[in-house]
Amino acid sequence: MNVEAFVFDGPPRDDATPALKMAAKRYTKSSSQQELRGLTLLFTHCIGAHKEQWEPVIERLFDTQQTKHETIRVREAWSFDWQSHGDSAVLNREALKRRPEGVSAYEWSSALTAFVTSPRMQGHRIVPLGHSAGAAAVLLTTKHLPHPYPYPALILIEPTLITRELFNAYREDRMAEMDFAVSATSARRHTWGSKELAYAYFRKRVPWEFWDERVVRLLVEYGLEDSSEGSGAVTLKCDRRHEAASYPDVEPHYEGALQLGRVCHALPIHLVWGTRNDLVHEFIQDSLSDPSQGRIVASVSRIKDAGHMVVQEQPDLLASAIIDILDGLGSGPGPGVGRSVRRAKL
Repeated sequence: MNVEAFVFDGPPRDDATPALKMAAKRYTKSSSQQELRGLTLLFTHCIGAHKEQWEPVIERLFDTQQTKHETIRVREAWSFDWQSHGDSAVLNREALKRRPEGVSAYEWSSALTAFVTSPRMQGHRIVPLGHSAGAAAVLLTTKHLPHPYPYPALILIEPTLITRELFNAYREDRMAEMDFAVSATSARRHTWGSKELAYAYFRKRVPWEFWDERVVRLLVEYGLEDSSEGSGAVTLKCDRRHEAASYPDVEPHYEGALQLGRVCHALPIHLVWGTRNDLVHEFIQDSLSDPSQGRIVASVSRIKDAGHMVVQEQPDLLASAIIDILDGLGSGPGPGVGRSVRRAKL
């Protein structure tokens, strides 16, 4: 698999503060670059993650391409770091010191929209795949895109979308969960004496002990950087304060739930959940595919032995679910009206 690194300048902000940079990687195979009628996949990660954690999924997708029809083969895949995460956090370090509030998913979505509408993507059939908060970021790109959308489909993996009304109906529980996430993130260890010690630490502790070993290796390789303390010490690229600030950023998730209802009739939206409901409760999941609320989705899939961190826990099974979705796309986006909900369990 060929991997190329890119850095994109984000769009300017209304408050005249400096635009942040967005790090990305493009993945191709020598054969896939000739698939001009194929699909371009865009991947976004969850809070606290980084773009490389998608690599086991991406590699499995490329490995299945030989027998596919040219219109559903993967042309190329892109994975992006949120501006406060991964390599983006390193690039934006000085600017982020003046941003204690962190970086909203809205700002990430604006940078993704700029990428989708850039000359680089002209003529591409784009399928965004967003995990958790990354799902809100990719879904909100549809607010600013021309019709028909350049997306044959949109795949949301364990999306943390919720209507304001449903959040407020269970506000005490939701706030308690959010406060716990903020506290746990703020208190979490963030430096180790070496990458080897960091790997040993992650392998023995929740949640990383449940992750696929390849993803833990990727966390150590790409989620850490040399510490200013020297002597081989390493630290997280994503500052704990900025990660913690991402959890109370709920407005994009409220608006994302509304946007799903607005676009689902013109854009096939596929939902993928883990069978272990350890973050997004089942009643919230059901609300996102509730036809009585105008949210009609193309399919709902569930991945066995996975929870909210399905990208990290079961990358191969997740890739299989994505392959099933991509296989059904055909040569164009097609209308959303009249689609039936396909439910699958892997």
